[in-house]
Amino acid sequence: MILTAHQPSYLPWLGTISKIAQADTFCVFDNVQYDRRGWTNRNFIKTVNGPLMLSVPVLSKKHMEKKIKNIEIVPGNWARKHMKSIELAYKKAPHFATHFSGIGAIVDLYADGGLLSELNTDILRYVLRSLGIQLPLVMASDYEFEGEKSNLVLDMCRKLGATEYIFGGEGERYADQEAFKAAGIVPHFQKYEHPIYEQLHGEFVPRMSVLDLLMMAGSDSLGILTCGRTRERKAA
Repeated sequence: MILTAHQPSYLPWLGTISKIAQADTFCVFDNVQYDRRGWTNRNFIKTVNGPLMLSVPVLSKKHMEKKIKNIEIVPGNWARKHMKSIELAYKKAPHFATHFSGIGAIVDLYADGGLLSELNTDILRYVLRSLGIQLPLVMASDYEFEGEKSNLVLDMCRKLGATEYIFGGEGERYADQEAFKAAGIVPHFQKYEHPIYEQLHGEFVPRMSVLDLLMMAGSDSLGILTCGRTRERKAA
């Protein structure tokens, strides 16, 4: 079984989705410390004025003591603002109507608050359905994974029954490959080459939210998204 994992991110970028598309099971890593400088509550869309970061307001007081699963959304008009920005950015996109209503229905559910990890997971499920990617999603908070960094990933692999694991681009820096080899688990390290596709608003800009691709390419999105993926197998 090929496993991969990632922290729940708001409107994730293509590299995360490509990694998921190669796996048999995806673990939503929601029981690690929240990083207010990360991508858990924010991401970019492309507008006529260039990339625009959409940020979900969260109760981040004492965030150094909180795990992602416990981060709460601040109620307010953030949802309306996000959807208005998405509308202005993509109303001329070929698949705007489908995905504007789909994403909007989820965002509206959390306008008055809720848990950030649940918002992100709901959006991820929508994205995967739209792309035709079918695989189980499990929550790390439902398990008791032990260790740090490489040892934490290895323990997750053991407890979830993985025979292969796909690390992100930074995984090669910290993965204990010998430990994975000894456990009979093959590590892979994502080397994602971002595809170029048709966008609105001028020259191509990489690393936008997957929403940018869905709005433009619709059912062709998966083929475009995965054409840039590579997965290097390390020697067993």
